[in-house]
Amino acid sequence: MLALLLPGLAVIGMFTFYPIIKMFVMSFFDWNIGYNQTSEFVGLENYAAVFSDATAGVAVANTFYYMLLTVPLQMVIGLLVALLINGIKRLSVTFRLLYYLPVITSWVVVALLFRNIFSNQGLLNYLLTDVLHVTNDPIGWLSTRWPALTATGLLGIWKGIGWNMVIFLAALQAIPSEYYEAASIDGLNRTQQFFRITLPNIKGTILFALVMLVIGAFNTYTPIMVMTGGNPAHQTEVVLTWLYYQTFSVTGKMGYAAALSFFVTAIISVLAVLLFKVFSPQQEERKAR
Repeated sequence: MLALLLPGLAVIGMFTFYPIIKMFVMSFFDWNIGYNQTSEFVGLENYAAVFSDATAGVAVANTFYYMLLTVPLQMVIGLLVALLINGIKRLSVTFRLLYYLPVITSWVVVALLFRNIFSNQGLLNYLLTDVLHVTNDPIGWLSTRWPALTATGLLGIWKGIGWNMVIFLAALQAIPSEYYEAASIDGLNRTQQFFRITLPNIKGTILFALVMLVIGAFNTYTPIMVMTGGNPAHQTEVVLTWLYYQTFSVTGKMGYAAALSFFVTAIISVLAVLLFKVFSPQQEERKAR
């Protein structure tokens, strides 16, 4: 039995655990990858540099903004769509396909599309200036921090609705129909059934989707890189784009990037633990007792 597990364990160790351990070691060095170059041990200097780096703070704040914008809206709209599709019998497969199509489209392609929509000479400014005459001059949506981050967030929401819809639809279809029949006999309307039957039975799914979306928000890279490139003046950087810039820029601060990656991992771990503490169904059962 162990012999059968060894190849899989070797692959996991080589491509998962070894890179993590190696990166952790790198975070304590001024790491150089050049031929015949030595890497100087600097201790906690890279971690200190992360905490003192103003742009890293901006990147973390931008990532939190992206998370707070995209995660709730993806979940709410995805759940609403799942409820609507679960309530129809005809063309449900067609609607599922239509809502899921954005999920399987290329991030680069749709990011380029959104960049053209929000650019100075893009579709949105054309509608506002030439069609609706709301403003005389084009608005620089991607030229300032918060409008640019909001535009990328809208892309994330649009692309993530289908994934949430599939997850919630599977949870809704797993609820026994007898629950709703009994609730109807007791005189509960649709709204009361939603809060007393539907939500309690999909709390585990909500927690799963919430944790996965929070992790996904901290892993966002392509929409920012394609739509803004972190500009202007690194004001739209998120943690992964700033990490990439520090790693592959002229300075090549790989030790700093490794420290930043573990700092982000710590943030995600804390958020995940808090979410499990607050939203875990078992936790709510203990409170009820």
